Amino acid sequence: MQGLRSSAFETNDLANAITAIAEELTSDTSTTDRPVIDVEVEGAPRNLQPVVRDEAYRIAGEALRNAFRHAQARRITVEIRYEKRQFRLTVRDDGKGINVDTMQQQPTGHFGLPGMRERAEIVGGKLEVWSQLDSGTQVELSIPGSIAYDVSARQS
Repeated sequence: MQGLRSSAFETNDLANAITAIAEELTSDTSTTDRPVIDVEVEGAPRNLQPVVRDEAYRIAGEALRNAFRHAQARRITVEIRYEKRQFRLTVRDDGKGINVDTMQQQPTGHFGLPGMRERAEIVGGKLEVWSQLDSGTQVELSIPGSIAYDVSARQS
């Protein structure tokens, strides 16, 4: 996994790195109810600031692992949107949703949502989580483009 992440990050390809996480999660052939995981990119991909890229990757990984392990989802979609004024990363699943109490107070020993929120704050972004029982969950990271995009790097 580290090799996949390194090569994807040498080219600043966040979608490829997130796809590698999805492939790792779904590679266990003993699991019959594996969800379908789609990674979609909207807008022209832009180079991200290295810290933004790393934290977005970690947030996406945590959201994917949570959806894969806990949601009993059949489909998980990751959307990476390169908008002019904003970078957005959304992980959405059609699983069982998150209990309101769990969203507000993480159980002892679980750091998923608070950790993702802290990572978003580190890069000047905002993390929003929407969930309803039996209706899935959506985790969205949004970061202003002036912070997210690496203007010193050549556009690919």
